[in-house]
Amino acid sequence: MAKRDYYEVLGVDRSASADDIKRAYKKMAIKYHPDRNPGDKEAEAKFKEAAEAYDILRDPDKRERYNQFGPDAFNADGSYGGQGMDMNDIFSMFGDLFGGRGFSGFGDFGGFGDFGGGRQKERVYKGQDQRLKVELNLKEIVNGTTKKFRVKKHVQCSHCHGTGSKDGRLETCPTCHGSGTVIRQQQSFLGMMRTQSPCPTCHGEGKIIKNKCEQCSGEGIVMGEEIVEVNFPAGMVEGMVLNVPGKGGAGKHAGVNGDLQIIIVEKKDDQLIREENNLIYNLVISVPQAILGAQVEVPTVDGNTTITIQPGTQPGTVMRLRGKGIPEVQGMYKGQRGDEIIKINVYVPETLNREEKELVQKMQECENFSPTDSIKEKICRKFKSYFN
Repeated sequence: MAKRDYYEVLGVDRSASADDIKRAYKKMAIKYHPDRNPGDKEAEAKFKEAAEAYDILRDPDKRERYNQFGPDAFNADGSYGGQGMDMNDIFSMFGDLFGGRGFSGFGDFGGFGDFGGGRQKERVYKGQDQRLKVELNLKEIVNGTTKKFRVKKHVQCSHCHGTGSKDGRLETCPTCHGSGTVIRQQQSFLGMMRTQSPCPTCHGEGKIIKNKCEQCSGEGIVMGEEIVEVNFPAGMVEGMVLNVPGKGGAGKHAGVNGDLQIIIVEKKDDQLIREENNLIYNLVISVPQAILGAQVEVPTVDGNTTITIQPGTQPGTVMRLRGKGIPEVQGMYKGQRGDEIIKINVYVPETLNREEKELVQKMQECENFSPTDSIKEKICRKFKSYFN
């Protein structure tokens, strides 16, 4: 099912500022929050949809890619993050907009209960996303390819297995007693406000390390590298971003890995020009070939092939090789290839020796070498069609 435009979801213009987008999201989150709409699946879907839209539009880089490519900018199959967002994702990512996990209470106004449904999960760190530009030649784009890369990134510390602890022991945080959050209450004009925020002692993890690993300074990660194998589907486009989940940097304290985001760069071909899913080849033939006809070899992505030039071929004639272009990378026509378009140009010699000049002068005297009015009209009509 096609996704709604993210700006439409939040009810803002495409020129909206970051503050406008934040305000619009808070308004939508309050309106469709599950605590206010218990058991309402439609409201829950709208709540998730608003969070997804905000996650993209709040980030300048993601927003720029979305403005250019739409949802397809984030996955080759067009899906959000490969798996969508669940409630825990939303509350952990955006709860700070409402004071910690969310708002609880509303005092005398009859609150929603705990915004987010009670006790916060212990914090799990996510590793840094990695970005990599990869150049693909035309043959790799048409057929798809598999490549291996050596990626420098944070990897899990082998000495402490990512825990950050020298002896593997973690202790319950004495400040939050393992919950990862602290609760504060304060009086406001709305009544008594009760908020949850990450524990300042354990930073939301619920555990503290007494003896830090000396190799990673208690972080659980060190700089390293990994060989990553990536499959590139056929038909990719310049600027498209291929997301490889879990192949980014390792997360601190045995957290989850970030993603590897590969930006596609097309290597220009020496002979074939890409125009969307079609390929263009400019063929130059001689005057005798145009007059008499000929068998001419032309390049395609699949190898050279021979085409027939008909006698009397005019400059600007276009021939089409069906299915010799680039395949669709996604959608209902996925895998269907475009065409190769051959544009025929006729080379006219710039200089002639005396013998050649005499030969051409004799040809000029022949009736067939003088265009009739109907021929002129036909050529003129064909020329005009290129600009309409």
